[in-house]
Amino acid sequence: MPLVVPGVTTNDPAVQKTEEWMNKLCGKTLADHTSETTFCKADLPQPTRIIEPGSMVTKDFNPDRLNVHVGEDGKVSHVLHG
Repeated sequence: MPLVVPGVTTNDPAVQKTEEWMNKLCGKTLADHTSETTFCKADLPQPTRIIEPGSMVTKDFNPDRLNVHVGEDGKVSHVLHG
């Protein structure tokens, strides 16, 4: 039986989907191939928006869109849906 801690774990499918992508991408760079330290851009779900430092983005909300935030070092810092 999984451990359920209020405020730490959730049964919300949207949150679980975001956490799943966070685990797959955080700390990796995006490239044209997949390896231990990279993730292939072609394997990202559609729609996806890659947001680099200083990028301008619209504020429209799309719950199905994966927003991948990339840091100055080119590694994924975090992901959000919206």
